[in-house]
Formats: sequence, C-alpha cells, structure tokens
Amino acid sequence: MFRLFNLTLRLNGFPIREAQLELDAIFKLSDAEHQAFLAKKKNEIVAYHLENNAFYKTLVGKTSVENWHDLPVLNKQHLQKPLAERLSKGYTTKNVYLNKTSGSSGTPFVFAKDKYAHALTWASNIARFGWYGIDFNHSYQARFYGIPMDFLGYRKERLKDFLSHRYRFPIFDLSDRILEGFLKEFETKKFDYINGYTSSIVLFAKFLQQKNKVLKTICPTLKVCMVTSEMLFPEDKILLEKQFGVPVVNEYGASELDLIAFENQDGEWQVNAETLFVEILDENNQAVPNGTPGRIVITSLFNRAHPFIRYDLGDIGILDEKSTAKKPILKQLIGRTNDVAQLPSGKKSPGLTFYYVTKSIIEDDGTIKEFIIKQTQIDTFEIEYVSPTELTAAQIQKIESAIALYLESGLLFSFIRKEKLERSHRGKLKQFTSFLKSK
Repeated sequence: MFRLFNLTLRLNGFPIREAQLELDAIFKLSDAEHQAFLAKKKNEIVAYHLENNAFYKTLVGKTSVENWHDLPVLNKQHLQKPLAERLSKGYTTKNVYLNKTSGSSGTPFVFAKDKYAHALTWASNIARFGWYGIDFNHSYQARFYGIPMDFLGYRKERLKDFLSHRYRFPIFDLSDRILEGFLKEFETKKFDYINGYTSSIVLFAKFLQQKNKVLKTICPTLKVCMVTSEMLFPEDKILLEKQFGVPVVNEYGASELDLIAFENQDGEWQVNAETLFVEILDENNQAVPNGTPGRIVITSLFNRAHPFIRYDLGDIGILDEKSTAKKPILKQLIGRTNDVAQLPSGKKSPGLTFYYVTKSIIEDDGTIKEFIIKQTQIDTFEIEYVSPTELTAAQIQKIESAIALYLESGLLFSFIRKEKLERSHRGKLKQFTSFLKSK
C-alpha cells in the first residue's frame, strides 16, 4: 500500500522509519526500564549541549552539572536572539528543521530541530492518532487552521495539505455564509477526522446546532475530532460530540517541542514521556507534588540541534496524583502564566476564570457565537462578542453579578458587539488578554 506521507518525510530528510522503530522500543519498556531510560536521556542531552552548544554553556555557566535541579530554567526571553547563535556545532539552517512559534505567548521566536528529533515528533503523532484508527498516509483530514495569505506561503501550505491528505478550511472568516460552505464540503468529501483550533471547531458545532444537524449523518466516514491550541471547556466538548456524532479528543502541544499530551481512550490526558520529560515547578523552580498546580517545564530528550532543557512553556498545569514516570497524566491545564488578571484588591486570578464565569451566562440563549475578554485597566474590562443582537440589560447584570460573586465587586465592564473577532495570523483566538504590565 502506497504511503505518501511517510515517503514525503523521508524525501525531506526525516528518517521516519528509524524514528518509529525507536519509539516502539520505548513504548515497550517496563516502568523500571522507563525510569532508567529517562535518567539516561536527560544526562545525555545535557552533556551534549554543554559540550557542543555555546549558547547553552553560557546559560549554565559551567561545563558540568551534577544535580538536575541546579540546571537553569530556560524561558522564551532567553531565545530572543539570532538562531545561528543558538545552534549546536555541526548544525546550520541548511541541515535542520526550521519553524517559528505562533507568538500566542507574546514572545515568538525561530527554532530548530535536528532531522531525527523532528522525525520522532512525527512518529509520536502517528502513534497517538493511531489510537483512534487514523493513519496519516490514508485518512482524510478536515483541517480547521489559518493559512498564509501571501501567494508563496499560500501555495506552499496547499501543497503540504495535498501531500498530507488533508483539506483546509481557512478560519479567518467564520460567518454563517462561510460555515454553510464548510457544510457542503462535508456533504461531498469522505473525511475521516477533523483537526484544528478549538474555538473555530466549536463555532462550526454551534452552527450545526442552529441547523439541527449532526455531522456524522452528513459525512458517515467521520470517525473522530481532535482539537488543539486553545482551551476545550467541558460543555464545549459535550456540544462537539453531540453535533459531530463522533468522539472528541483533546490535544496539547508546542511546535518547538512535540505533542505534549493527548487524550487516550480512557479519557486521560496522557503526557508524552517518550520524547519529552515534563516537570511541574513552583516559583522557585522546585518540583511540586503531583496534584499541585505549577509551571509546565519541559525537556526535549532528543533535539541536539537546539537546547530545550528545562524549558518554561509559559503554561500552568497539574499532573494527576496517579501519574508514573512511564505514564504521566495531565490532570488540568489551567492557562498561560501571562494570562493573569490583576484586580484592585491585589488579588491575581487566571484570566480564564473571567472567561469561564462569563461563558456560563453569555451563551445561555445560544445567540452569542463567541467572545473574548480584554483587561484594559486594573478595574476595567472589555468584552467583545459576536451576536445578531445586543446583549440585554438582564444578561449584562447576570455577568456582572457572577463576576462579583466569584472574583470581586466594583469592576467595570463594557460590552462591544462585533461582526467577527480578531484572530492571530495563524487563526488562533485568545480568549483573555491583559494589557497591564505584570507585577
């Protein structure tokens, strides 16, 4: 059977067959063997970069480190320098995989992976999607993503879509007229799965709800939906599964690293412990007990071209108490460390708390399609929303009362109805943004 996706990877210099064999061997390790594997790979990657990467050696400040917790935590500000200054010996922009982060954290940067590390990333994706019967070589993807609008960028993405056996639904305009066109594509194409940004896929599900249609009846080949890059709230997952008629799988990843966590068939957010080492740290860079929230800090175990060692992703999360070294479980992803609302009382609250409290009210009647919250001053917030009608005084009163109950009173809100919300150049929707300087 012809395997175009794998062939494309090999032709681009990514040794996918070797990567899959190594990944399979890691999967087969016992718990004790996996612990030994992690210890070995952590030591190897640190030793390699201390010897071969001037940027990392300068950051660490010494040529050897005995205690893992003495290693510095790398953040995105450290990486705001030319890539050539961060590459290891023997690597250039000509012999690595290059990409750029989306900038959703406010700190975009160019990064590199050596070709074997990138092949392992794809092997990890292939294995996990395979849990749900998805084969990248043959399964047809309905892709809800942004797309570059310049001529060359657009054509390049369309070629990648063709080679990867996927059909892209650009998500910069999600008006009913456009969503009607999306629906017609599902009527005529035999899609196996949906993959893309959570907010756009949720909006499509709301459109189906208004039409009283279930996607599986329109596209019987559909097996599963994978959402990524934005928070998936429990009630949205219920909506998606109802309107699509297939399981909905939650994915958490970072382009500069790998697939970080992927929902398994038991409904657990299983962390990638094969190519990554994931820590949850407190403000003093000390590991917290499982079940306790902290900063998600990740080490890429195989990337020799560029160090991502104890790399602070900028997210807050909790590992489940039942986690093991071989099978860590991400109990909860709370949000980004820079998505924090500062309140007049001195209290700090995750911005998604505002979003979540507001969401429980604002979508009650089904007319509000989507919304975002912006903090403009210490006591002032703007709520931008898409709806055919203005919010009523009663709805506004309920929102303000709920926020006073869950957070604090005396906050000022303005409500701005929009035709559509502003998305990033890649199509992501940032649910909460603070324009205050962090304290």
